[in-house]
Amino acid sequence: MATQPKPSVTPKIDEPKFGFNEYAERLNGRAAMIGFLLMVAIEYVSDKGVLSWLGLK
Repeated sequence: MATQPKPSVTPKIDEPKFGFNEYAERLNGRAAMIGFLLMVAIEYVSDKGVLSWLGLK
């Protein structure tokens, strides 16, 4: 049985910027962390919760 030769060059494939990929997931996670920290900071400073901000309480 003959073995197939290994490729000598690996093609450089650009990762897409749309859809479920590592770049989009990392960016989304960072935005969520920043938003959560800002929400906690605003609640701490204003002594009002999210429901009060939305007028639901």
